[in-house]
Amino acid sequence: MERLGKRTLRAAAAGIAATLVVAGCSGQALEGGNDDKANGGQVTLKIAFWGDMGLDKLKAAYEKDHPNVKIVLNSGEYNAQHEDLQKKLVAGNGAPDISAIDEGFIVQFRSQADKFVNYLDKGGAEFESKYLPWKWKQSLSADGKQIGLGTDVGGLAMCYRTDLFKKAGLPTDREAVSKLWTNWDQFIEVGKQYKAKTGKKFVDSGTNMFNPVLAQQPVGFYDEQEQLKMDGGPKVAFEASMKAIQADISADLASFQPNWDQGFKKDQFAVLACPAWMLGHIQDTAPEQKGKWDIASIPGGGGNWGGSWWTVPAQGKNVDAAVDFVKWMVQPEQQIEVFKTVGNLPSQPALYKDPAVLDYKKEFMSNAPTGQIFAATAENLKPQYLGKKNGPTRVAVENVITRVQQGGLKPEAAWAEAVKEAEKAAKS
Repeated sequence: MERLGKRTLRAAAAGIAATLVVAGCSGQALEGGNDDKANGGQVTLKIAFWGDMGLDKLKAAYEKDHPNVKIVLNSGEYNAQHEDLQKKLVAGNGAPDISAIDEGFIVQFRSQADKFVNYLDKGGAEFESKYLPWKWKQSLSADGKQIGLGTDVGGLAMCYRTDLFKKAGLPTDREAVSKLWTNWDQFIEVGKQYKAKTGKKFVDSGTNMFNPVLAQQPVGFYDEQEQLKMDGGPKVAFEASMKAIQADISADLASFQPNWDQGFKKDQFAVLACPAWMLGHIQDTAPEQKGKWDIASIPGGGGNWGGSWWTVPAQGKNVDAAVDFVKWMVQPEQQIEVFKTVGNLPSQPALYKDPAVLDYKKEFMSNAPTGQIFAATAENLKPQYLGKKNGPTRVAVENVITRVQQGGLKPEAAWAEAVKEAEKAAKS
């Protein structure tokens, strides 16, 4: 959508901003869309997601070209959006017309494929060859129904503050920084050096140590037989997060909560794990830090954290209009525009060779060649199987890490507690 013209998009967005400010930013649960036949052909599409998925520009452009369609955006809290969708699917009504689903929850929802529109019944087969094969399969049900069209993938890197690194006497060049940490133990040692020099914390949170380390393991919470495997990858990741907390290099901020956002603004940490989608969050949260961030390699190499799909709940009254909008959103022009706006890397590999992606440099991130950085990680990804209960299990373990960070649980007792809570989530 960069080809649509930024000025045109800004003008369109400005013209509708006043009428959308309440509906678009409330974070409230949304009821399903209206019946277009009962409204003279006017269609309202309600979209539930979290964070910033670059929809503001897409909404303005689509409404301009489709005057009979009104799009209402609802960006809510990550876990709450998935929980609300599940409740509405069980109830049989009230779901949004379009819902984003993250990789941590996709297996849970694809096992309920009958509750979603099957894109293969709507001409969606044409998209299969365009996607990374594993991305297409992750939203495909056991009986061959395709419930989602992929938005992005979350290949991992590490974002860091060049100004804060300089004050600590650390290198600031992205290649030199990458050489500081080939593994997580080295990363923690650099964190100790940073704290010794500055008296400040190094990394944002224990959970943002846990998630990338877990993403790098061969097996996550569950194997493909849906058996909980806490003693494998989860234990490795949990121990890494505890090391960081005990080394006193973590700012102990709960991810995606208000105090975490304040941590960006108040320089409470200098580095955080950075899947491609994190760039948009940093930019939105601390716009005044433009040019102070850069991107280095992540310890341990590779891994995927996040990446989502657009789904259309079958209970909606405007499913055809919703499918049309999703198909438009995943076209190359729109995917490239989202990448440039918020950093989300498309899950269609042909775009990794498009000059618009490959040659793109993110001004906000010290002109880092984000297209090259994240395209390379995406093409080499070996996706981890995520079980039906992966989402709730991850939340349960993250909550234990947060309790340790907040002083409510001693690190030496934390692993047993994490196992107990994970087992509860697995049985729920």
